[in-house]
Amino acid sequence: MSIKLALLKSGEEVIADIKELVNGDEKIVSFIFSHPYRVKLLTPQVLMENIEEEVEREYSVSFSPWMPLSIDTDILVDINWVVSVVEPIEMVKKSYKEKMNGRGNAGDGVGTNHTGSNLNESVDFNK
Repeated sequence: MSIKLALLKSGEEVIADIKELVNGDEKIVSFIFSHPYRVKLLTPQVLMENIEEEVEREYSVSFSPWMPLSIDTDILVDINWVVSVVEPIEMVKKSYKEKMNGRGNAGDGVGTNHTGSNLNESVDFNK
């Protein structure tokens, strides 16, 4: 399993188990997003005690189903719609895995049910 964060041309950030679909020439032709969820960074809060001290930032992230009206758990995404694929920060990745483990199929860490209501919540973490 390769949990990655993808930035799409639409501006959406999607976390999923992302795989590459290649042709016979080993050229990437598409991505497969398994159990994709949109990740949204909510307004960061800055905690300041003293201006001379280092600023501590708290972030809040929300997860919501990506393409919630589809019953598919694997979605093909055109390579031209993906701007970048990156490694998510550990807290986001951990939270995604924990949520997916709670949805069933504990063996591979990703559930098979695509009823996304229990992942529509916020997660707070410090950077």
